[in-house]
Amino acid sequence: MRKYQTELTNSQWQCIKKILKDQRKRSTSLRKIWNAILYIARTGCQWRMLPREYGKWFNVYYYFRKWKMDGTLPLVQAILRGLVRRNCSCEACPSLGIIDSQSIKNSEWGIPDKGFDGNKRVNGRKRHLVVDVMGLLMCVVVTAANVHDSVAAEQVIERMVGKFPRLKKILADGGYTGERLSVLVKTQLGVELDVVTRSDEAKFKVIPKRWVVERSIAWLSWFRRLSRDFEANMDSSEAWVMLASIAMMMKYF
Repeated sequence: MRKYQTELTNSQWQCIKKILKDQRKRSTSLRKIWNAILYIARTGCQWRMLPREYGKWFNVYYYFRKWKMDGTLPLVQAILRGLVRRNCSCEACPSLGIIDSQSIKNSEWGIPDKGFDGNKRVNGRKRHLVVDVMGLLMCVVVTAANVHDSVAAEQVIERMVGKFPRLKKILADGGYTGERLSVLVKTQLGVELDVVTRSDEAKFKVIPKRWVVERSIAWLSWFRRLSRDFEANMDSSEAWVMLASIAMMMKYF
């Protein structure tokens, strides 16, 4: 069988296998399924153009959809994030989060729930990300591109409730200003929302800590499946972001 650079090593697969805790006897190798999904994430190929080495494409898609809907992908991503942080001598749960958004074009056919971002001049969708100080994904929400950052942030906060007990502060840019959002973050998460703005927009200046989330957004460009939003459903868009995060964290194992 031909080997691809995206395939999991033995140690990486053992790490994921331990998280899955799958004891069933299956005719399909779950390791092969993971390798196929990570191949698609990196190369951006269509499901029906999946290499024959990975088996029938609809079998791989079945597991992708199953893991997306039953919470397996968020679980694997969250556990791996904790393991990576511990390997780097950090607490498993971060105390600081950084939030930002990325407007991304979508494919022109068959994509509902899209909009036009007048600021970035992008017609498509918007990814709202929260990362820790290492740039590891904490939460992702995908909306239409015309949804304002402060409005989408309310959905982000709802998904983060109860998941990060050590979280003390979230850093944000000027798009997240507003008393309503600040109060929501305080009441729902019990943390402080610190909006950091540039004093002089005419000059480029690296803002401490804020650059981390910009780097994480740049990391997503390594995965061609994320070069545009090709997904019909937003939950699939979020799943591919989580898979990209999983693939990047695999280098630590």
